[in-house]
Amino acid sequence: MSANVFGPLTKAFGRIGLLSFGGPAAQIALMHRVIVEEKKWLDERTYLNALSFCMLLPGPEAMQLATYVGWKRAGILGGLLSGLLFVLPGAFVIAVLALSYSIFGARPEAQAVLVGIQATVIMIVLQALYRLSKKSLRSTGLWAVALLSFCAIFLFDLPFPVILILAAIYGAMAQGTPPTTDTDKPASLPFSFRQTGFWLVLWLAPLAVLWAMDQTLLFQLGAFFAKLAVVTFGGAYAVLAYMAQEVVTIRGWLSPEQMVDALGLAETTPGPLILVTQFVGMVTGYEHAGVAFALIAGLLTLWMTFVPCFLWIFTFAPHLDRLLARPRLQGALSAISAAVVGVILNLSIWFALHVFFEDVQSHSFGIVSVTWPVLSSVSVPTLLLSALAGLALFWRHLSVLTTLVLTVIAGLGLYHYGVIG
Repeated sequence: MSANVFGPLTKAFGRIGLLSFGGPAAQIALMHRVIVEEKKWLDERTYLNALSFCMLLPGPEAMQLATYVGWKRAGILGGLLSGLLFVLPGAFVIAVLALSYSIFGARPEAQAVLVGIQATVIMIVLQALYRLSKKSLRSTGLWAVALLSFCAIFLFDLPFPVILILAAIYGAMAQGTPPTTDTDKPASLPFSFRQTGFWLVLWLAPLAVLWAMDQTLLFQLGAFFAKLAVVTFGGAYAVLAYMAQEVVTIRGWLSPEQMVDALGLAETTPGPLILVTQFVGMVTGYEHAGVAFALIAGLLTLWMTFVPCFLWIFTFAPHLDRLLARPRLQGALSAISAAVVGVILNLSIWFALHVFFEDVQSHSFGIVSVTWPVLSSVSVPTLLLSALAGLALFWRHLSVLTTLVLTVIAGLGLYHYGVIG
């Protein structure tokens, strides 16, 4: 069995892992072509059900879908193989980029490149916001959830997990009391607690070791990204909103500009966009204690981010049909998706303020906190580069990678003529 199954899995997901540029939508489309159309390992209905199932889970849905396909073909070992092959090529590239960024980021040429990337990130997030809002906001109630979620995080700085919980409660309650069916009975699901317990202990074991060794920063990094792994509904852009709130505003590990650079550089790599967490961990580690510490922090971040994906898939995949048939669960998911739209809108404004203006101020009025820019500190070159990115993405419909290359070249051109630098 191993020779007949693992060889084709390795070849297929090795290819997918190397070519999976462009974010979740492009990655899911690539997997569909390889898995459904070329290999015929899954039929259309099974593939779409698996995708819906992965979207119910926290974490990167494309990586979880890859893990599910491997599990379906060859059990747990197949799931591990396909999931790792999907992630590792991008993780290697991110490690190289993070170290290069940490070592050479202060050079004027590098700064010109990063200005082009930062300007493009604004338009990338707006494009993601547009696509997600079209898909998620299908009723007046969901529009209200999105608006309230935006106000909660933008004006009141409410934590992202709290917003998700409130949205999920609303979504489940809004479903009313559906007719009871066999698939909607609250019967217990026959989970393999031995399997679940094994992956849970494996996932959290590094935290116990780091706590025992009194490695404060590494423990804080691991605990934060473990928490992040269980609240990352809605994709990587929702994760970024939470990371920006915590990593920049609360913990002070990165500056706003470094957070924007993290997303821009993660967009240039294959693999799940949530690899941006590895970049954040490595830059934080480098600034604390150099290259070796950065590599350890990167490995820790990868572990805390991706081991839960295997936990969710191996625990819930055998019960896919029963889970998808629960109306209240579907209602909660719809409301969470709507809340994520509001959170990403906040992220768009936060990024724009810190990229387009050199000076941003916060003012509090009781429990309300408002951030606005000093208009005289506006960066005209960055606005022009962002406009170029917007034309490339929204008018010419170029890919994210092509757009990034275009704006980086333009940024270097502005540096050459003394406009930037």
